[in-house]
Formats: sequence, C-alpha cells, structure tokens
Amino acid sequence: MKKQLIIALAISMGAFSFAQKKELKAVEKAIKSSDFAAAKAAATTAEGLLGAMDEKSKAKYYYLLGQALYADGKGSDADIATALESFTKAESAYGSEVTALKQTITNKFLTKGNAAYEKQDYSNASKYFEKSYRVKEKDTVYLYYAAATAVNVKEYDRALGLYEELKNLGYTGIQKQYFAINKETGEEEILDKATRDLYVKAKSHIKPGERLTESKKPEIVKNVALIYVSEGNNEKAIEAMKEARDENPDDVNLILSEANIHFKMGNTEKFQELLTKATELEPENAELQYNLGVIASQSDHPVEAKAYYEKAIELDPNYVNAYINISALVLAREEPLITEMNGLGSSKKDDLRYDELREERQNLYKEAVPFLAKALEIDTENLSAAKTLMNIYNILGESDKAKGLKAKVEALEGAQ
Repeated sequence: MKKQLIIALAISMGAFSFAQKKELKAVEKAIKSSDFAAAKAAATTAEGLLGAMDEKSKAKYYYLLGQALYADGKGSDADIATALESFTKAESAYGSEVTALKQTITNKFLTKGNAAYEKQDYSNASKYFEKSYRVKEKDTVYLYYAAATAVNVKEYDRALGLYEELKNLGYTGIQKQYFAINKETGEEEILDKATRDLYVKAKSHIKPGERLTESKKPEIVKNVALIYVSEGNNEKAIEAMKEARDENPDDVNLILSEANIHFKMGNTEKFQELLTKATELEPENAELQYNLGVIASQSDHPVEAKAYYEKAIELDPNYVNAYINISALVLAREEPLITEMNGLGSSKKDDLRYDELREERQNLYKEAVPFLAKALEIDTENLSAAKTLMNIYNILGESDKAKGLKAKVEALEGAQ
C-alpha cells in the first residue's frame, strides 16, 4: 500500500512539474510573438504554481514576467517598475540577459528625459532621469540631473530629497576627462580615452592630456541651503552652508552663497564680513568684484556697488556688464527726480524747481553716456546698451547720434 502511494505521489509531482513548464512555455511563446497582453495573462496563471517551483524555474518565471511587463518598452511606468523588480529576482540565473535589458531600459528613460528637457518640460525630465538611476542605482549622475531639473520647476521638496540622497551616497560628480587639440580647428576636444588615443595616433589631434572635473558637492550643498532659505528654514540653510564651507573654507562661490543667505535673513554684519573675506581671498578676480557689485546693488548699497564695478573694470577693462551696471546705478537716481517733477504745480516757484530737476536729470543722462558708449564699443551687438543710449541721445537733443544708433538698433533687432 505504501509503495502504491509513493508511486501515486511521484506521478502527481511529475504532472505538477509538467504544468509549470507548460505555463512558463506559454509566457515565453507569447513574448516571442510580441503578444505581451497574452504573456501577462499567462504569467498570472503561472504565478499560482510559483510556490512549488524550484529556484531555476522561479528565476525563469521572474525573467519572463519582467519581459512581459516591460513589453519591449511599451509597458506603463508602473509595469516597468515591477518588471525591474522581477529582473532583480532573476539575476542569479539570467545575469547577462538582465544586465542588457536594464541597460536598454535605462537608455529609453534617458531618451524620454532628454526629449522632455529639450521641450523645457523639466518636471517630467527630472522624473525620467531619476528612473534612469533607479534601474541599476549605479549611475549617480542621473540622480544629480534629476535633482537639478527639479529645482528648475521649483519642485523643492523633491529636489531636496534627491540632493540629500546624493550627499548620503558621497556623490561628488568628479570625473576624469581626456582631451586633445584638433589640428584642423585648433580647438580642444573632450573625448573618451580610446578615441582620444586613436586620434592622436592618427595625428589628427595633438597635445593629449587628462584632468579631473570640479566636484559637484559644493553646488549640491549650496542648493540644499538655498532650498531651505526658500522654505524659510534659515537655520537649516546655515547648517548646510557650514557643512560646505568646512570642506571648502576658501571656496569664494560658497562664501558668496552664504553671504546671500545672511543677507536674506537680515544679518547685514555677517553679510559684510563674508564679502570682505571673499575679496581678501581673491583681490584680483574681476568676476568676483562684479558679483559683489551685484549683491551690493541688490542689498540697496549703490555706492559700494559702484566701487565694486569700478574695481572689476580696473582688473578687466573689457568687462561689459560692469559698465552697463554702473550706467544702471546712475539712471536709477532718475526715479525720485521724475516723481518730484510730476508732483509739481504751475506756480513760478514750481517752475523754477522743475527746471532745476530737469537739469539734474539731464546731468544724470550725461553721466551714464560714457559707460554705455564704452559697453557698446566693447560689445558692438549689445542691443540693450544701444537702445538705452539711443533714448538718452534723443532726450539730450543729440539727434545725429540718436539717428546713427537708431539704424544700429533696427539692424540688431532684425538679426534676432
């Protein structure tokens, strides 16, 4: 009796094994025919037999389920997410196949992300870049892209989570770049090492070299701090900036970022202290002087701003924006004059005051002219400078100069 029972059970197990193979084969056949709806249905049936499958069969089931859900790239985002989980469970037996499929999925997400980015659909671009990272959680640069594009659309909570994840992963974004000079164009080209070496060997490129890119960590910590500022969480903002400064105490950009935070918080004393430190570290940096001018101007310190712009020009006589910003500071003094002029009555006293204000306004225009003229001399296609200067010449009654600039403005506008 026991012998018959053993035989009966063996037959039963054999039939069960046959059923497993049959269901898995049905999934496989549907996938080969690109009938992914049928493949998903067959996988659902096969799922009922999963508990009795051996490890090899389970791996095959998950591998096939992943393909059915992925549907050759046509699956929904939810299905693809589940497909990736299934592929992970199949890696022990289908390592090379799963690696290839994950790379394909990554590339498809990147393609969608880049397409969304080109359309300035930064929200979706960010999500696709994040998905590209989640496929293998290896290429952290995609997570960085996801965070940066989320900031573009002010999805700060999401960006903050991604940036914090990058920090915890120790992401720096530092990469080794290989470059060489193209003999034909004389320009430097960044290439992968194999291509660079091949071109140098072929003598189409010369002066090969390599270098490390700058770390993205200061930018990440700075953005985290600025997100906290935008949310009104100034304490966390300062804490984040301190973390960045501890690693890079002499990084002028970080010093300026912290100075901005203190300015927004109303800590003017700390703000000025940091600006002083920045100039001490890089006294010959024209761009720094210019940026300090912008910050001083935004904080309603026009005298200090003008001094910084003048210092930038002293260090770099061709710094166009410094000339333009000085002219803007000069012309900003016009507004209270116009307000007072418009508020005057028609009495003799008011008429005299009007003439005084008019002359003062004319002098402001004359003061601004040399800066705008110099900016236009350096950058002959600067439409903003040309337009402003043309309007000033019209007000000053210098019609010949105004006519000459009118033709230039029209040409520049037509070229845009």
